[in-house]
Amino acid sequence: MREWHQKYADDGFVIIGVHTPEFKYERDLKNVQDALLRLNVPFAVAIDNDWTTWRSYHNRFWPAMYFIDKVGQIRYLKIGEGQYDYSEAVIQALLAES
Repeated sequence: MREWHQKYADDGFVIIGVHTPEFKYERDLKNVQDALLRLNVPFAVAIDNDWTTWRSYHNRFWPAMYFIDKVGQIRYLKIGEGQYDYSEAVIQALLAES
C-alpha cells in the first residue's frame, strides 16, 4: 500500500487506513501511533476502536481493502492478502475514469 500511495497519490489516489483493534492493547492510541511511525505509514489512518466503520461496511475480514471510485461507490472488495497486481490494475482503471 505504501508503494501505491507513492506511485498514484499525484494522480488523485487516496488511501485511508482504518485501524479496528482485535486485541485490547491495539485500542491504545499511543501503541497505534508508535506502530505507524515504526512502519513508516505515509497515509491517514482512522481509529475505529468502537468498530463503527467495521460494522458500517459489514466487514468480517482482516485485511479488507475497499476500492471506492470518484463518486463514492465501492467498486471492488479485496479480502485477504495477495493478488496485488490485480488490485493495482483496479487502481489504474479507477484513476483512468473521468
